[in-house]
Amino acid sequence: MFKTLRDAFKLVDLRKKILYTLLMFVVIRLGAHIPIPGVDSKQLVDYFEQSNLDLLGMFDAFSGGAFQNMTLFAMGIIPYINASIIMNLLTIAIPALEEMQKEGEDGRRKIAKITRYATVVLALIQAIAISISIQGIFTNYNASSVIVAVLSMTAGTAFLMWIGEQINEKGIGNGISLIIFINIISRIPAGANLLGDQVRQGKYLTTAVLLLVFLAMVVLVVLIQLGERRIPVQYAKRVQGRKVYGGQSTHIPMKVNMAGVIPVIFASSLLQFPATITSFFTASPTGAWGAVVGFLNYYTSPVGAVIYFVLIILFAYFYTAIIFNPIEIANNMKKNGGFIPGIRPGKPTVDYFTNILNRIVFIGALLLGIVAIAPIILSAATKVSISFGGTSLLIVVGVCLDTIKQVEAQMVMRHYKGFLNT
Repeated sequence: MFKTLRDAFKLVDLRKKILYTLLMFVVIRLGAHIPIPGVDSKQLVDYFEQSNLDLLGMFDAFSGGAFQNMTLFAMGIIPYINASIIMNLLTIAIPALEEMQKEGEDGRRKIAKITRYATVVLALIQAIAISISIQGIFTNYNASSVIVAVLSMTAGTAFLMWIGEQINEKGIGNGISLIIFINIISRIPAGANLLGDQVRQGKYLTTAVLLLVFLAMVVLVVLIQLGERRIPVQYAKRVQGRKVYGGQSTHIPMKVNMAGVIPVIFASSLLQFPATITSFFTASPTGAWGAVVGFLNYYTSPVGAVIYFVLIILFAYFYTAIIFNPIEIANNMKKNGGFIPGIRPGKPTVDYFTNILNRIVFIGALLLGIVAIAPIILSAATKVSISFGGTSLLIVVGVCLDTIKQVEAQMVMRHYKGFLNT
């Protein structure tokens, strides 16, 4: 692996992409430590001590601790994720947006532009809700301090969104996923310290169980991310002039987890959004508000955990349907003289793809859901707060594998041996 890294850095353009991505990581972490003007650090600590940290834990993890410290990147990239969810749903519901998506690169650029505007609007609304509802954290609470805080947090989210797009263009990997990735791994030292506390308290069995479960989950996540079903495809020979085309055999890889970590991110964001906004109205909500918060908190509520599990499965099907179209693939195969041995071209091929896809997606989504809620169940059983949960693990491992594959693809194009073949 180290030899592969050395070979990767020998390629000037690939080295530039990797270094640019690392530079953006530094910028992200610096921004996570720039405090919003006018925030009283002592009052901030008191607020979070009284608040439901389990409920805000994932929100804080996605922002790399910036939310709990009320810094420039306090809201992280969550508004962009919520805007993406809304746009994906609207694309199905509104024919005009659906047609725009089918326009190719030009259509995708238009949708991306709309998503950016939606992100800023959502960030603005969320920043206003935060600034007004937790007014006790300000040194001097007045209109000007609220405006400064709102503009700071909204600008921070917009800047993160820009960084994500720059990584896509000039760096390596998926920008938005890498932003969440670097923020999550920045919380690993806190998780390691928590595990160290268990050892210092003499809870060796609990620590051993947690470590074994963690390792088992890492292996499971890797298998989920790399597992695939290969559909054999045969291309008929055809003669054009004096040349003979086709006749070769190949395959179409259908990954067990085509949607990657997107279902987990979408499910977490969707479930956290209303719960987080609700919790901002009071540090310890009671009555109807308290019931809503408790109901949606999948860290402590069995019903919330079930909803979270179901949302992961639904988003896995939803996102897979967006990125893998059996009709389009079957038509492209037919145009190029391709066919699946034993399956007739046309509708039978579409039905064949659909049946396999449904089975694969269900297995992948089920495993994703199990990995996501397993630490929650383990935490409840051992009475130990697990800061680095299944959701974080899925995102970290998934993003690592996806980024490695992109680096490998860049190297294979230049006849270098990649990570996954060493």
